[in-house]
Amino acid sequence: MTDLFVSINDFLWSYILIAALIGCGLWFTWRTRFVQFRMVGEMIRLLGDSAKLATNGQRHISSFQAFAVSVATRVGTGNLAGVATAIAIGGPGAIFWMWLIALMGSATAFVESTLGQLFKQHHEEGFIGGPAYYIQRGLHCRWMSVLFAILLTITFGLSYNSIQSNTICHAMQQAFGWSPLWVGVVLSAVGLVIVFGGIHRIARVSSVLVPVMAIGYFILAIVIIVMNIDLIPHVLKVIVLDAFGVEQVAGGGIGATMMIGIKRGLFSNEAGEGSAPNVAATAWVTHPVKQGLIQALGVFTDTLMVCSCTAFIILLSGLYETPGLNGIALTQSALQSEVGSFGPIFIAIAILLFAFSSIIGNYYYGEANIRFLTQNKTVMTIYRIFSAGVLVMFGALSTLEMVWSLGDLCMALLTACNLVAIVALGRYVFRLLDDYRQQKRQGIKDPVFHRHQLPEIESDLDCWE
Repeated sequence: MTDLFVSINDFLWSYILIAALIGCGLWFTWRTRFVQFRMVGEMIRLLGDSAKLATNGQRHISSFQAFAVSVATRVGTGNLAGVATAIAIGGPGAIFWMWLIALMGSATAFVESTLGQLFKQHHEEGFIGGPAYYIQRGLHCRWMSVLFAILLTITFGLSYNSIQSNTICHAMQQAFGWSPLWVGVVLSAVGLVIVFGGIHRIARVSSVLVPVMAIGYFILAIVIIVMNIDLIPHVLKVIVLDAFGVEQVAGGGIGATMMIGIKRGLFSNEAGEGSAPNVAATAWVTHPVKQGLIQALGVFTDTLMVCSCTAFIILLSGLYETPGLNGIALTQSALQSEVGSFGPIFIAIAILLFAFSSIIGNYYYGEANIRFLTQNKTVMTIYRIFSAGVLVMFGALSTLEMVWSLGDLCMALLTACNLVAIVALGRYVFRLLDDYRQQKRQGIKDPVFHRHQLPEIESDLDCWE
């Protein structure tokens, strides 16, 4: 079964999706006039303003809380185990392609999250939305929206949760010798308690876990980099040479390096995958572009900060060439070589926070799409049990190769579906961005959007009165 998944993955990723991701990233970067670079300051300002609203006791989800939930799903296994896998299989050059897909992908993330906001709908808990909603409302294509909802539920709510659980259990087993079975039982129990509390409980947990885990891991990585500052130029040289080296080109290895770097980069930052728009739609903002900018910042946070930390730790250790050392075990061993026996324990705790926050964030992505498909409460209860319970246990007891192969296949199908939609609907985002910039040039600090500004789709917009 694993061999079948690998064969299909290689076909989809070899040419089709890599070309589509790069092409969309370049197109959106050009059409938004390099929004991910020109408006970084505005992204940070908006995030700071929304962080103040996150604690004001209002019922709606703030931009900061939506950002925290999306980063919670991004910053997880992909940053610690995924980066290690990319280096072990594709070599140091895979990191360059992870960086590149993040720089271009942030423009894609901006477009899809802005669309999520634009086509969001009122819901009993506030707002709800995502690609399934903007495909149906924007493209008027019911079968495609249903297909996406099913794919996303399988990918995030089920498949990805098994990956997160698998990584947590292996980290705990290596650091403390704990049985994956009992770790899986505890993860399932705690996860079920949180997901049955709804998006507001998920947002509160994520808004606490994400800053703590990201800042702590970043500080440790900076300390290690400073301790080895004289080796950093060599590490950067190795990354670039391995990405474009003569040996790789001559032997055909550059294609494999690109493929694994882009696959692991997309798994980590999720740009173009259609996941972040689901939580971006839950935020209360005065203009759709605001949440698009904040979600674009999430891609930078994930790949350029956290993934780079892991990459430098592994490359500084030199252990990436050790046969048989892969995944979270490689990251733990690399950190142990730098800080001693504390390393595996720290990584085990970090991956517990990283991956567990991803489990509850992934669950919500599935919930939003289950609600799109049906309002049956029994179906929702069954989904919650499978997402936070059964699939978490499945991941705890499965092999590394099996869960990653299944995740890659689901990710490929999901991404293809979303890219078609955001290319078709991107014109609305470009107009929204022009409107936002124009209001800013007029001295309006807090731009506002009303649906009558897009008269051709005004009847398709449930919000923005």
